[in-house]
Amino acid sequence: MVCFDKKDEKSGFYSFFSWQMAKNLVIVESPAKSKTIAKFLGSDYEVHASYWHVVDLPTKWMWIDIKNWFQPEYVVSPDKKRVISDLKKLAKWAKVWIATDEDREWEAIGRHVANELGLDIKTAPRIVFHEITEKAIKHAVENPRTLDMSLVDAQQARRVLDRLVGFELSPVLWKKIKTWLSAGRVQSVAVELLVEREREIQKHESESSFKIVGTFVWDAKKAFDAEYNKSIKKPEDVEKLFETLKNSAFSVSSIEVKPGKKSPSAPFTTSTLQQEASRKLGFSVSRTMQVAQKLYEAWLITYMRTDSVNLSDFAVEEARNEILKAYGKDYSKPTHYATKSKWAQEAHECIRPTHFESHSAGSDASEKKLYELIWKRAVASQMSPAEIEKTKAVIEISGDKGNFVATGEVVKFDGFLKLYFEGNDEEDDGELAEGMLPKLTEWESLKDEKIVATEKFTNHKPRYTEASLVKELESRWIWRPSTYASIISTVQKRGYVVLEDRPWKQRIFREISLINWQIASSENKQNYGAEKKKLFPTDVWMVVTDFLIEHFPEIMDYQFTANAEDEFDIIAEGKLKWQDMIQHFYDPFHVLIEKTADIARANAEREIWTDPKSGKPIIARIGRYWPLLQIWTAEDEAKKFANIPSGLNIETITLEEALKAFELPREIGEREWKMLKSNIWRFWPYVQRDKTYASIKKDAEFDVFSITYDQAAELIKEKKNADANKYIAEFEHKGEKIEVLNWPYGPYVKYKKKNYKIPKGGKDATDLKLHDVMEIVGVK
Repeated sequence: MVCFDKKDEKSGFYSFFSWQMAKNLVIVESPAKSKTIAKFLGSDYEVHASYWHVVDLPTKWMWIDIKNWFQPEYVVSPDKKRVISDLKKLAKWAKVWIATDEDREWEAIGRHVANELGLDIKTAPRIVFHEITEKAIKHAVENPRTLDMSLVDAQQARRVLDRLVGFELSPVLWKKIKTWLSAGRVQSVAVELLVEREREIQKHESESSFKIVGTFVWDAKKAFDAEYNKSIKKPEDVEKLFETLKNSAFSVSSIEVKPGKKSPSAPFTTSTLQQEASRKLGFSVSRTMQVAQKLYEAWLITYMRTDSVNLSDFAVEEARNEILKAYGKDYSKPTHYATKSKWAQEAHECIRPTHFESHSAGSDASEKKLYELIWKRAVASQMSPAEIEKTKAVIEISGDKGNFVATGEVVKFDGFLKLYFEGNDEEDDGELAEGMLPKLTEWESLKDEKIVATEKFTNHKPRYTEASLVKELESRWIWRPSTYASIISTVQKRGYVVLEDRPWKQRIFREISLINWQIASSENKQNYGAEKKKLFPTDVWMVVTDFLIEHFPEIMDYQFTANAEDEFDIIAEGKLKWQDMIQHFYDPFHVLIEKTADIARANAEREIWTDPKSGKPIIARIGRYWPLLQIWTAEDEAKKFANIPSGLNIETITLEEALKAFELPREIGEREWKMLKSNIWRFWPYVQRDKTYASIKKDAEFDVFSITYDQAAELIKEKKNADANKYIAEFEHKGEKIEVLNWPYGPYVKYKKKNYKIPKGGKDATDLKLHDVMEIVGVK
């Protein structure tokens, strides 16, 4: 038995002392997981966490010994020295079991823990399980293996390859584009996909045509819609057709009824869970994985990093029982799914509930939502297909060779749709929604109630959401799905891309109608192009991507990245030495790095036009910190600058937009000798009065150019009120100020430029005294 001494407030870890040591020490990576597993093992076992990686490569230098066969030089992370020290004390008296998760990353963690504890890698027992249940844990303990060094080598190969690319390529970008840029092997290829799509969108030229929809009635007076089967581009041709339709008769020339089936989707893999949680719950990819990790550690779901859709016989039977209880035998269809992913291991399972009888679970709203999604998908995968009847009716026109076509879809038996329907990434294209058609007979006469031709425009391909980017990466076999969350999170944190909403634009569209033999034409306004939670590449990284494609085409080749994943798999199987793979890549790569010394700097600017007032060129370029506009010539001593507003970029900003940006800062008005101004800092619009700054929210009805004095004054007033309520208390210790401050997420203590959470369940923030805040910041 191990007793805990008091918790160290700075590290968050416990110190240990013992009076009766357990015979076995089980080491996992997560503290939450350790608590759960400890419940299933007896008093002979102590379970403790390594708190994930205990060693790492230092951040400032490469720390890869290239001359010594690419050996990485790992060091114990500073915040893990206490953890290693405590685990060593426990390991002196116990048999150590490595129980980190089963994949390459966690196998490497297990190996590093074993090294630091001085264990024999060849004999140290390694246990793995795919769900945290008593049965799975005990089975793992009864069937241990040793650390799989091939898996460790595969992880190390990936780490070394990424390190070499990042540390040799980044300095090239500093010299040729902009200082302190950071290039990554995997991140650069992800951004390339976004840049490619952005360029396609920029080149897209929208074309218009008229979509003609007729509303028809028959003897039962029930109306239904049908679409004309020919595309017409010119409004005069539409009016000519309508003149013909005025005197035409309409009748049903054919009816086609086809039965069909819609089958349920397979249970979740890592990739499909990330996509569906994004579509249905609005979760980011990283948030999905964080919540899934908590569910797994609370033994509510199976392991969440998997490429398999396999369900165990036990799970199939459990799901069947739930379906029979809730819906009856007609809805049950036990199914075993075949895994298509080349990375999947059939010994693994899909992501599913550990106990199907629990329809809802989780400690907070996010966990409950994700658990319910996983439960429904797993159960629905074992339900009967939906039976659907599709109807197609062709309406003949007496005076024209074209036809109107009506389609309908009726669900005859809902099957799995009773419980679950999969989302998709397709954007609304304005097509007719299929519903139920009235009962029609061939050659039955119809009356046209109205016929309307609406001008439609071709749309560019949609920008990527996090979900659709995951889908695209998986379809190209680029990296493993378990890495997508960290990659997508990294490209956003480093500023390669931004995830944001963009407002709609407005355009004029024409509509021509035929009602009661009268043709009418009108023009209306239409909102289009709004973007919701889309990924946009930044200006800097569009330039970087072009530079890398030109000078390092192999790094940016999608097939190279996919092939690298194949080679990691071969290493994991023990069929290839990891150093051989790295050597094969590094030699030609390093030659390319050396050749870049002679190439010119990347052109990161664009001359837009000439300033109408001064006659000088207006240039859009990448500045020291962010993209900007400038008006100048080589002879000018002073340059005039302006920020490029959010939503615009160097490649597409127009003269009109550039001139408008130079109007900032805008003086809104003056009262009591104080001027109110509006401006943009980097991408953030704000208003200013004296030293008070207030942001203009993205969803505001006004912007920096349209905001009125009263609206700006209200923002300043709200900011001052918020600042006044921000300060709760202030103390001083040895000349240093200690503040208790308010924040939307709760009060906190600020000391020496660091923020400290106020522990829950303790004193209210307004009641804190000097000794209380000193204890919170860890000062005696």
